[in-house]
Parts: sequence; C-alpha cells; structure tokens
Amino acid sequence: MDEDKSLYKACFDKLFSYAMRMTGDYDLSGDIVQESFTSYFHHYGRDGQNQAVLYTIARNFLYDHWRKRKHRESADTELSEPSRNPEDLLLVRGEYRRVLAAFQKLDDRERDVLSLVLSSDLSYREVATIVGTSESNIKVKIHRTRVKLKKILQEDQE
Repeated sequence: MDEDKSLYKACFDKLFSYAMRMTGDYDLSGDIVQESFTSYFHHYGRDGQNQAVLYTIARNFLYDHWRKRKHRESADTELSEPSRNPEDLLLVRGEYRRVLAAFQKLDDRERDVLSLVLSSDLSYREVATIVGTSESNIKVKIHRTRVKLKKILQEDQE
C-alpha cells in the first residue's frame, strides 16, 4: 500500500498537469487522472512504479474520451475547445489560462507530445516509446512545437 501511495504522490500533480494541458477542463482532467491510477493499480498492482505505463493509460483514456465525444457530437463541433463555464474560469488564473488557450491551438499530436514532456519526469526515450516513434523524432517535434507555441503566444499579445 505504501508503494501505491508513493507512486500516487510522485505522479498525481504531473499527471493532472498533463491532462489539463490536453483537455483544458479541470473536472475532466481529474476524472482522467483518477481512472488512470485506478486502472494502473488494478492491472499492475505493486509490480514496480512505471510512470511511462501510467502516462500511456492516461493518454489512452483521453483518446477514448475524444472518440466517444466525437461519436456523440456533430462533425462541426470543436473537440479541443476548453471548458468555458464560470467555475472552471475561476480555477484557472490569467496567464495559465492564456497558455492553455494557446495549447488548444496546437494540433492534437503536438499538444500530446509537448504535454508529455512538460508534465512528467519521463525521458525523451520514454516519451518516444509511449508515442511510438524514435527519440530523435521526439526531440525535433518538441523543438518545433515549442517554437510554434511561442509564436501563438506572441500573436495573442499583439
């Protein structure tokens, strides 16, 4: 049980940050994190603390959510639109809200890879394994995405 708690304490904030960057929705992010830990402990128990597996589970839950949502909504609805209800806007303050909005302007793959790198202690090699590409490809994608995000943030200030 102590190993479960230590993994939870070590990864909760970072995994929540990843989910928040991907969805822009506080409540959905909490649900994704909770489901991810539950699934991880159910399937892997105390067999080590593999953060890469935990992030893979969270990523799969996110994709499942988007698939189900896409199926329910009409084709013209924007899937990555951050939540706009007043409670969420109170939870997410000024600059963070601006960066989240800029994140939403990135395409899904860019947002996914950058969120994995920024939100976790995973190495580029581990992120490459999760995404299913090479480590050098991840490095290039991260660089290009950071440049693009910086450009989006600069354009939004003008």
